[in-house]
Amino acid sequence: MSLKDRITEDMKAAMRAKEADKLTTIRMLLAAVKQKEVDERVVVDDVALVAIVDKLIKQRKDSLSQFTAAGRMDLADKEAAELTVLEAYLPQRLSADEIQAAVNAIVAELGAKGPGDMGKVMGAVKAQLAGKADMGLVSAAVKQALSQ
Repeated sequence: MSLKDRITEDMKAAMRAKEADKLTTIRMLLAAVKQKEVDERVVVDDVALVAIVDKLIKQRKDSLSQFTAAGRMDLADKEAAELTVLEAYLPQRLSADEIQAAVNAIVAELGAKGPGDMGKVMGAVKAQLAGKADMGLVSAAVKQALSQ
């Protein structure tokens, strides 16, 4: 079963169980998928779907920090609930040590020497670790590897 099918099935289950918050979040995710399909005239596969989920999670984390800083706990709780629903659709993430090992291997493979090679390394790392790792952690690992 593809990830998109799983999300659709979860939407149906949320409708039957009358879980309004979960249903709203899943519909928002499916709307983002549909928007990408219409805009780019493509059929979204699992890799692209994970990228969409990643983007939505990043948005939720940013909003959560903003609402918490502003003292709007009602909105922060809503964002946290959406974050929990969205994270269920991500594959198992790599640990920081696994990310560092993968980055070091790619840096050695490409022969990258310093910060000037950041773009080249990030392109290769993104291709290999897309959907498997938090790109914020990956970027930090690349910077660390290139500064040595």
